[in-house]
Amino acid sequence: MERKWRVLIVVCVAVFMLLLDITVVNVALPDIEKELHTSFTDLQWVVDAYALTLAATMLNAGSLGDLLGRKRVFLVAIALFTCASALCGAANSPLWLILARGAQGIGGAGMFAVSLAIISQEFHGRERGTAFGIWGATVGMAVAIGPLVGGALTTYVGWRWIFFVNIPIGAACILAGVRALHETRDDERANLDLPGLVTLTAGLFALVLGLLRGNDWGWSSGRVIGLFAAGAILLVVFGAVELRQASPMFDLRLFRVPTFTGAQITAFAMSSGMFAQFLYLAIYLESVLGHSAVWAGVRFLPLSLVSFVVAPIAGRLSARLPVRLFLGGGLAVIGVALLLMWGIKLDSGWTTLLPGFIVGGIGIGMVNAPLAATAVSVVEPRRAGMASGINNTFRQVGIATGIAALGAIFQSRIASYLNSHCLHFGHGIAVCQANSAPALVASGQVSFPNAHAAFISGLNEILLVAAFVLFAGAILAFVLVRERDFVASGPAAEGAG
Repeated sequence: MERKWRVLIVVCVAVFMLLLDITVVNVALPDIEKELHTSFTDLQWVVDAYALTLAATMLNAGSLGDLLGRKRVFLVAIALFTCASALCGAANSPLWLILARGAQGIGGAGMFAVSLAIISQEFHGRERGTAFGIWGATVGMAVAIGPLVGGALTTYVGWRWIFFVNIPIGAACILAGVRALHETRDDERANLDLPGLVTLTAGLFALVLGLLRGNDWGWSSGRVIGLFAAGAILLVVFGAVELRQASPMFDLRLFRVPTFTGAQITAFAMSSGMFAQFLYLAIYLESVLGHSAVWAGVRFLPLSLVSFVVAPIAGRLSARLPVRLFLGGGLAVIGVALLLMWGIKLDSGWTTLLPGFIVGGIGIGMVNAPLAATAVSVVEPRRAGMASGINNTFRQVGIATGIAALGAIFQSRIASYLNSHCLHFGHGIAVCQANSAPALVASGQVSFPNAHAAFISGLNEILLVAAFVLFAGAILAFVLVRERDFVASGPAAEGAG
C-alpha cells in the first residue's frame, strides 16, 4: 500500500477514536449516574468537559504542530489521550471522571488540530477530495456510531470499557504513525499563544457554567449574571489579544473572508443543533422507552449508516458543484430532520425518530466532507493547521454550548411541566426541581407517566429550538460561501460556488 494511504488510515483511526469519545459516553450516562451518584449537571459536564478542553486547546495545538512538527504533536497527543482514557475508566467519583475527560480533550485537540494539515500535505488535486471524503465519512461515522459502540460495551462489559478500549487502539496508532508519518512544520511560527489560551479557556468555561447552572441558581442571580459578564469580557479580551499578536493562534482577520466565516457558522450550527441532541435522545431511548444501552445504540444505526454512505459521495461531488449547496443545503436537511423527530408523544415508540435519523444522516454526510475541505481551502497551504484548528474549535464549542444551552431550555421546560402537574400526581412532587427530574429519569429511579411526559415535553422543546438554529445557519452558509474566496488547490477550490 502506498505510504500516503497508510497515513490516511492512521489519521482516520485516531480521529475516529477521539470523536467516538464525544458520543460513546451518551448511552452510558444512566449507568454512570447509578454507580457514581451524579447529578444531571454532572452528566452534562461528563460530555462538556471533553468538548470544552478539546475546543479551548485546539488552536494552540495547531500552532504547536506548526512550530514543533505535526507528526510529533500528533503522536504525543495520542499518548496523552490514551493515558487519560485509562484514568477515565478508573474513575470512582464524578469529579475524577470530569477531570480525566478534560485531559482526554487536550489529547484529542492535538490529534484533531493537525489531522487535516497532515492529510493536506499528502494529497493533492482530485485525490485530496477523495481523502477529505474518507475523513468526512470517518467523522460522521464516529459521531453517529458512538451510541452503538458505547451501548455494546456498557451492556456486556461495563461502562468503564468505553474508555479502556482506547488503550490498545492508541498504542497501535502510535506504532503505525512512527513509521508512516513524515515530519512537517511551519518555521514562521514564533511561539505559543498562552494569553490567548488562558482567556479563551476561561471565557468558554464561564459561559458554559452559567448556562448549566442558570436554572438552579436563577437566571437573574448575581452568580449567573457574573459568569455571563466574565465570559463576555474574557472573550473580548481574547479577541484583543489575538489582534495584537504577531503570530496569533486565532487570526481574527481570517473572518474578513466571507467563506471562512460561513464555514465556522456551519460547523457551529451543525454541532450545537444536531450533535448536542445525542445526549438527550440517548437518555430518551434508554430511560424513557426502556431500551438497554446496546439497543439504544442500535437505534442510532440508520443515522450512522446513511451519513457514512453520503459523506464520500458529497466529497467527490464538491469538486463539481458549488460548495454552498452542500453546506447550506446540508444544514437545512438536518433542520428538517429535527422537525421530523419533533412531536414525540408519551405512547410513541422509537420509530417516531426513524425518519429524522435517516434524513439527519443525509444532512450530516452532505456537510462533513465539503466543510473539511472548505476550512483549509480559503487560506494559504502553510496556514492549513490554523484554519483546520479554528474550524474544529467551532465544532466542539458548538457541542459544548449546545448541550449547555439546550439543557437549560430542557430543564426549564421539565420544571414548568412538573410544577403544573404535580398536584395531580402526589408521588411526582419529589421531582419538581429542574435539576433533579432529568437525573432521576436518566437513572431509572422514576418511571411514572408524569415524569416521562415532562421529559418528552422538554425534548420536543429543544428539538424545535435546534431546528431553527440549523435553518438560520443554512441561510448564512448560502449567503457567505462564494467561489472567489477559495485560494488552495483541491476539489473544493475548483468546484466552489
